[in-house]
Amino acid sequence: MKGDYQELVDEISALLGAPATLENRDFVLVAFGAHDSDDDTAMDPVRTRSILTRRSTPAVRAWFEGFGIARATGPVRIPAAPEAGVFRDRICLPVRHRGVVLGYVWLLDADPRPTSDQLTAAMDVAARIGGLLSDEARAGADLSREFGAVLAAGRGWQRDMAVAALHEALGPDADGLHTVVCVTPWPDEAPSARTVPSSAALATVAVAGTLSLAALVRLRSPDTLDPATTAADRLRSTAGTTATGGIAVARRGLAELADSWHEALSAARAASAESRFGPVADWRAIGPYRLLASLPPAPDAAPDHTVRTLLTPPHTELARTAEVFLDCAGQASRTAAELGIHRQTLYYRLARVQELTGLDLNDGEDRLLLHMSLKAARL
Repeated sequence: MKGDYQELVDEISALLGAPATLENRDFVLVAFGAHDSDDDTAMDPVRTRSILTRRSTPAVRAWFEGFGIARATGPVRIPAAPEAGVFRDRICLPVRHRGVVLGYVWLLDADPRPTSDQLTAAMDVAARIGGLLSDEARAGADLSREFGAVLAAGRGWQRDMAVAALHEALGPDADGLHTVVCVTPWPDEAPSARTVPSSAALATVAVAGTLSLAALVRLRSPDTLDPATTAADRLRSTAGTTATGGIAVARRGLAELADSWHEALSAARAASAESRFGPVADWRAIGPYRLLASLPPAPDAAPDHTVRTLLTPPHTELARTAEVFLDCAGQASRTAAELGIHRQTLYYRLARVQELTGLDLNDGEDRLLLHMSLKAARL
């Protein structure tokens, strides 16, 4: 990660005598200064939530933007509003680079108030932060060719060479923490500058005739995927309402970048198959789809012959009944409650499923075949 944001935030805190927080332009927390006051009112709900969850809510964002911070070129004072959870006056220092707002530094307005000279010095530090954020964003955009080459390369020396080229382009950041985001399907056009995530490299990849977008996103913690989630949401807004996103497990270095891409793509496919995963799915949360999605997509491949009839439109209700029954581990009472039907109706439908497929729902291997076939059909 280029630059030490924490050091710069601490420098602003020292200049103004108040703890500072740095958020990017999407109101995702980047760094914050230590709070050592005994005054509980200094940690109002808005600041506490920002630090604990590493982002502000859309309502808080809209409220602060109403004071013109996105257009301001100098410090903006914002009065307290207890009804909004803001118990203390604030100072917002817009973080800009070449006229573009890239983030905000927030401070609680101290007593006595900072002098104009102190605020000018703090804005100079904010400008240095803006330069670092800009460098990250530009580096991400410039790495698209190298990143795409890694994803397109086959196993062996070609991939090794592509990874080495990306490693050299990234410099020290190559050994840092990353994850890969996938958004699919992707329109045949480049994302606009406003949708490109900060510090992310982008590449388009063709998978089974469908174009998908890959984003390499740098992280600060393996358990905090907010930058990846933000990237996926912003890119999905460009791709269209039918697009889904997937996020891979966080890894250090680039050696397993191909595995990360596979996980991100699998999670995006699972999100498309199961709405319960949400529009953006974490690979760790998609359960059996981790195995199913590892199979190469084959749009022209027919399902197993035992379930072909069951998967036709006239038998949609029977297929759904069978899937819920197997999801409920074969427990009739749970299945009937889930479907909102009488148990006798359930038994009738399951008998019809057995007739159509020739499978025995009392046999473990037959149940596994049916369950996996039904799940695979969603992909």
